[in-house]
Amino acid sequence: MEQLTLLIERYRKPILVGLSDWPIPLSFVVDYSASTLTSEHIEYLKLKFELPKLTRITDEIVNHTYKTNPQNPKPLALFSGERVDFSLHRLHHYTGTSAEHFQNFILLTNYQRYVDEFIRYGLDQIQNGDEYDAFVEPGDIVIPNLHLSKSIPEKGAPLTTFPQMPAYHLKRADKNGITFINIGIGPTNAKNITDHLAVLRPHCWIMLGHCAGLKRSQSLGDYVLAHGYVREDSVLDHDLPLWVPIPPLAEVQIALQEAFSEVTGLHGSEAKARIRTGTVYTTDNRNWELRAQEIYERFNQSRAMALDMESATIAANGLRFRVPYGTLLCVSDKPIHGEIKLRSMANNFYNDRVNQHLKIGLRAIQLIYERGIDSLHSRKLRGFDEPAFR
Repeated sequence: MEQLTLLIERYRKPILVGLSDWPIPLSFVVDYSASTLTSEHIEYLKLKFELPKLTRITDEIVNHTYKTNPQNPKPLALFSGERVDFSLHRLHHYTGTSAEHFQNFILLTNYQRYVDEFIRYGLDQIQNGDEYDAFVEPGDIVIPNLHLSKSIPEKGAPLTTFPQMPAYHLKRADKNGITFINIGIGPTNAKNITDHLAVLRPHCWIMLGHCAGLKRSQSLGDYVLAHGYVREDSVLDHDLPLWVPIPPLAEVQIALQEAFSEVTGLHGSEAKARIRTGTVYTTDNRNWELRAQEIYERFNQSRAMALDMESATIAANGLRFRVPYGTLLCVSDKPIHGEIKLRSMANNFYNDRVNQHLKIGLRAIQLIYERGIDSLHSRKLRGFDEPAFR
């Protein structure tokens, strides 16, 4: 109603409601896996009803490649209905949770240990706090906050096989809670999940991950707050040209910086020694260390401070989809300086840093929420000829 009201006020035109000439595909209406239909019934239905058409499941609008002429109406939103339905189904497939549970603030990580810490934090909030309504685990298992409601919601069931990118949701009634997803390792996973998260129109997503430190002055456990990216992930080159800059967003950057100081208690020169703002180099080569001598020159030329496999992809998709983004990484090894991540070293690092790193991300989201989301959606993310609905 808010969006339609704005359209009426701005354009002084009537709103017409009627049947669409795009049928809703049957597979977006009927959940075959949950139905009692036999395979023969399903095949028969496919002959009689509309199926999804890939020609309509595109990102033309969001990529600014959608062509209109004066005789045709302009799109009102960044995604078509079929594109939205397609992603809602994919989200459930990849994360093991239904789209209804996803919250407006999203944290992404590439390590399971962060998820373990988030589960502990989420359950503590539900059992002892009054800020969040429920905690949801894969399989749509809902753990309610009985301090806020005595009614027990219908629970899901434990999954027999774990999803590829499990999601956990600390829910608020206004959906401004926190969704936490372990996206695994690599830019293809990062692109995949953010492609689908984008249809939910979240307020922001923030990457909390590990990285290789590229500066000799860095120490293991230092933080890197990304303000620029070298995009050697390759997965978005056809959707977002490499010449498009990925700017830092002040609202997210400031929140992460302040959250770091609050959680660590470090300020001024002490803080600067432990958190560095700089360029993150994202590669699609998991064993880039085997080519370190070849790409050392690129590190120097780009002034890169850290290297990982997901951050530039997540930030670039944030720009492409108009979703505010941020990146805070923790240095877990320094291969080009001889400090290679080994088993014993890694375990000590994880024990010391994972909890603190997660607390910084959670506090940053709290700061953004408290300061209001209206200023969060930066004009830096919008093009010249945008759809009316964000």
